[in-house]
Amino acid sequence: MVQVSRLMIITVVAVVTLIGVYTFYVATSGPGPVTTLVPSSFTVNGRTYSFTYTATNQAQWREGLMNKVVTNATTMLFAFPYFSNWQFWMFDTPASLDMIWVNATGSSGRVVYLITSAPPCLTSVSSTCARYTPTAQANYVIEAKAGFATANNITLGSTIRFGWNNSTK
Repeated sequence: MVQVSRLMIITVVAVVTLIGVYTFYVATSGPGPVTTLVPSSFTVNGRTYSFTYTATNQAQWREGLMNKVVTNATTMLFAFPYFSNWQFWMFDTPASLDMIWVNATGSSGRVVYLITSAPPCLTSVSSTCARYTPTAQANYVIEAKAGFATANNITLGSTIRFGWNNSTK
């Protein structure tokens, strides 16, 4: 009887330890890269744009448009492997940006959160930069030079259609 109790205790401790290690790993590892096809263009309110840059993994998500020249034609797609409240910042991004969170399934999605004219944060201390956290989950975020959303009449609920290398997926 004592032997069985001792074995049960060891088993419970081992299971609890494994659960703790797994939880720590999941909490600190972040999402994996996107493994599906990533759109190369998008259409909103009758206008089609090709993505200048795409980000599909942690290194690309962190870099974003940092230290890049941003023109009126620059657009960047952040593609994520699942829906979440993806937080953004403007650290070392040299231009004000519009950030458009899109909840998409297949080739179509809706704008679920929008930040217009987020100012640059050109400081040596990244922790002082503002963080932009959406109130709705998305699997794509589009960044463009400030004024893009207004010029294209993009608002909450706007439909965004995605294209893949001139095809309709």
